[in-house]
Amino acid sequence: METYGEAEKARGFIVEEIVKYMPDSVVCKTIVKKSTGDISVMSLDAGEGLTEKISPFDIFAQIIDGRAEIIIDGISNLLESGQGIIIPAHIPNIVRANERFKMILTLIKSGYE
Repeated sequence: METYGEAEKARGFIVEEIVKYMPDSVVCKTIVKKSTGDISVMSLDAGEGLTEKISPFDIFAQIIDGRAEIIIDGISNLLESGQGIIIPAHIPNIVRANERFKMILTLIKSGYE
């Protein structure tokens, strides 16, 4: 997975254009990274995915191009551009690219003190 630095502040941009599709790859660019949370944009080529993981925090995933399969606690959710889902904290989840797609991931680290 390729990761890039934070997006430039106080300058407009088209979110969907922040990351490009790369063959056989997952690309991630962080827009905001703070101790209280992160916002990242990712592209996943067809056949790629994120391995099963469990986050200590809720994560909001919004699809901005294409279609994604997000499996939460064994239940498959098929999302397309414009749709979002909250991935609950402490629950196993998997992200699969049955076709290529891009998404925004927002993680807020407060509220769990």
